[in-house]
Amino acid sequence: MHRSLVFAGVVCLVAVSAAILLRPAKIARAASANAPIYLANGEMVNPTNYREWIYLSSGVDMSYSEKPANMTMFDNVFVNPEAYRSFQATGTWPDKTMMVLEVREARDKGSINQHGHFQGLDVMGLEVHVKDEKRFPGKWAFFDFDKPTSNGTLIPSGASCYTCHAAHGAVDTTFAQFYPTLLRVAKDKGTLSAEFLKDEAAHAAPATK
Repeated sequence: MHRSLVFAGVVCLVAVSAAILLRPAKIARAASANAPIYLANGEMVNPTNYREWIYLSSGVDMSYSEKPANMTMFDNVFVNPEAYRSFQATGTWPDKTMMVLEVREARDKGSINQHGHFQGLDVMGLEVHVKDEKRFPGKWAFFDFDKPTSNGTLIPSGASCYTCHAAHGAVDTTFAQFYPTLLRVAKDKGTLSAEFLKDEAAHAAPATK
């Protein structure tokens, strides 16, 4: 009986030790759950849990061209929690940052609403801006998702979105200037880009005749 109890105690100790040793692996898997995943054909797996990530901001009818949009839309931006926490500490984005742009229809008629717009049920577009330093020559890439449930297709590096972000992004080619909770952090950390500061100076300068 005594030997059986000792053996049982040893088995229990081994099991507890194994659980402790495996815990970091579980934590690592949890931490990597929000990292980008790619298929063999180069597509990005849809980050379907992005609405559980950190919400950054929304825009209404935003456009980077002089031509206005032909419909009213909301742009909602989310970022993976690990990247958000790193940005809070450093003022810039770590590798494996994923920013999701979700475009939703804007509605003005519904329920008791009498003025303004609210977001409808339909997702009209989905795009991911991802930082993957070893995978992409420019560190960042854009993926477009035809449907909210489909996988993403890489947007070619020659597309205008790359040059626009490089020329006007406030932090590390991202439009942090439109995310109020992050813009202040970047100012405090001194990580605002020279391109953005140049844009700001041009907007602040009085118009000349």
